[in-house]
This record gives sequence, C-alpha cells and structure tokens, in this order.
Amino acid sequence: MNIIEQFKSFALLGAEWVMWVLIVLSIISVTVMIERIIYFWGQRPDVGQLIDKTRQFLTAKDFNGAREYLKAIKGVSSAIALEALAEAEKGTHAVEEAASSARIREKLRLEKNLAFLGTVGNNAPFVGLFGTVIGIIQSFHDLSLNATGGASTVMAGISEALVATAIGLLVAIPAVAAYNAFGRRIRKLLGDADALVHIILSGLGAKEPGR
Repeated sequence: MNIIEQFKSFALLGAEWVMWVLIVLSIISVTVMIERIIYFWGQRPDVGQLIDKTRQFLTAKDFNGAREYLKAIKGVSSAIALEALAEAEKGTHAVEEAASSARIREKLRLEKNLAFLGTVGNNAPFVGLFGTVIGIIQSFHDLSLNATGGASTVMAGISEALVATAIGLLVAIPAVAAYNAFGRRIRKLLGDADALVHIILSGLGAKEPGR
C-alpha cells in the first residue's frame, strides 16, 4: 500500500474526531481565560496612590516604612518594588539588578498559560481546515461507491465537513482576542512596576535607568 492509499484510509475514518479535538481545545482555552481573568482581577492596585505613598516614605528616608507599606499591597508593582527596596542599602546598581530579576519572575507569572492561548488561536483554523479536507475526501469516496446519489451526496458531505472549519474559527477567535487583551494588561502592569522602580531609584538619588 503506497502512502496515498495509507492517507486515504486514514481520511476515511472521518472528520468527527477532529471536531472533538477542537472542542477539547476550546474547553481548555476557556478554562485558561477564566483563570487568567481571576488572576488579573487581583492585580488592580491604585498605582498613583502607590507611587505617591512610596515617594513620601523615601523622601523621609523611611525605607522600613516603605517596605511595610508595600508588603500590605498585593500586586506586581509592589512585589517588584519590595525586591528593589531589599537591596537599598547596597546601592543603586544592586537595586536595579534586583528589580530586573523580580520583573522577569513576575512577567513569567503573568504570562502563565498564555502561550497555549496563542498556539490555539494561531492553529485552530488549520485544524478545522484539516477536518474539512478529510470530510471532503470522505464525501468523494462515498460518491464513488454510490454514483446514483449524484451531487446531493457530495454536497451533504461537504456541508458537514465545513462545520469543522467553522468550529476551528469559533475556537480561534476568542483565544486570539483573549491573548491580545491579556498581553495589553501585562504591558500595563509591568509599565506601572517600572514607574515605581524609577521612583525608588530617584529616592535613592539615582538617575532613572535606561531601558
């Protein structure tokens, strides 16, 4: 049996399994979206107030007070700022390095499972198209076995096969939208954290670090 016949035998298994794969991917995608929405909902500190209060502590050289204040605030900005302040006594270079390290760790937490959403968004339409192609192959095979059915036999099979493409798009569009929305949120949170780190460096008498 040559490779064409082998693929044909595989294609004749039908496209239903492809649709089930897409449904499973959709369920996992929705689960990731819900988990990330809950996570990001908890990352909503008043950054303006956070910066003002931190600046007040630093102006008064009350580093311990600044640390205690930031410990009570949950969020990416406060977590990175705490790491930076922990190195305040070692100089501005140590503060910059600590902030950079903390930023990388927090970015990884923020991006948890987002690669899955991006992969699903980019590839689900192709998975659906693959299911459609398999369905079309099966339709023409059925026609060859039942020539009396005419075009209606092919059209019925093709219409069912196109459902796979529609499901692929239905899975991909929300995944892409969520991936882009979460990406914007991550950039906003990390931007706020960078601003707070600049305030800390300024309070220590340093120039704002270039990025």
